[in-house]
Amino acid sequence: MNNVRETGGDRWFAFSVYFLLSVALVVTLYPIVYIVSSSFSSPSAVTSGKVWLWPVHPSLQGYSAVFRYAGIWQGFYNTLIYTVGGTLISVALTVLAAYPLSRPDFKARNPILFLFTLTMFFSGGLIPTYLLVNQLGLYDTRWAIILPSALAVYNLIITRTFFQTGIPPELLEAAKLDGCDDFTFLRRIALPLAGAILAVNALFYAIGYWNNIQNALIYLKDNDKMPLQMILRSILIQNQIDPSMTSSMDTKALAERANLREQLKYALIVVSSLPVILLYPFVQRYFVRGIMIGSIKG
Repeated sequence: MNNVRETGGDRWFAFSVYFLLSVALVVTLYPIVYIVSSSFSSPSAVTSGKVWLWPVHPSLQGYSAVFRYAGIWQGFYNTLIYTVGGTLISVALTVLAAYPLSRPDFKARNPILFLFTLTMFFSGGLIPTYLLVNQLGLYDTRWAIILPSALAVYNLIITRTFFQTGIPPELLEAAKLDGCDDFTFLRRIALPLAGAILAVNALFYAIGYWNNIQNALIYLKDNDKMPLQMILRSILIQNQIDPSMTSSMDTKALAERANLREQLKYALIVVSSLPVILLYPFVQRYFVRGIMIGSIKG
């Protein structure tokens, strides 16, 4: 049993810490609560400023209009392709690059890692990258969303460090004595032991692809290939809402339609953010462990 007495200074320090954390929690959580409450409130309550914490005159008109809009489903489909396909490609490239760089018997690992790290500080710039994508024939294709963001050097570094510190060299020596080659060792031994860092990479890349809007702005012009975030941008920033989202609703006056347009913004924010929020709890336990292991200097 701990019999150490807390002094007045200790109690004040603990109170200050809890107070600051509570303020940070409120500041962080309130915008989320407000958006969710607004999405479930009536359109008139949203535009009149009656929504503060809880939904006012609960209504599902916003969600009904969002899911009635065909562009939302097309955006979801495109974003799902970019997220799933891009994450698989990115994780594969990261592992295939990080594992050789973690091997001490790979003589060129330091110069190659230096070249990778150099790209974190210096890049070709927007115009040269655009010209390269265009000359490769990737412009206005789905590959233009995936390939320019296929490898993150930060993920490469923490994955390399994980392989250096998490897999004993003796394990590789024992596998080689049994006739195991490098690729078989990576596939059958190293990858099953790297579940934590693979989950971290998958989470980082998936969130990056899900929220990626810059590549779509630069490299896409076909609306059928636009991700969900572009539709969200057109509604939130440009205030462009397809007439099909409101024409079939029971809104008789123009003012009511304007109110509904405002509510649609909040409903769409919730719809576009929900998949990532639901995914995080399943990988959260791997996230902390993988980051801590991958951050150890090897």
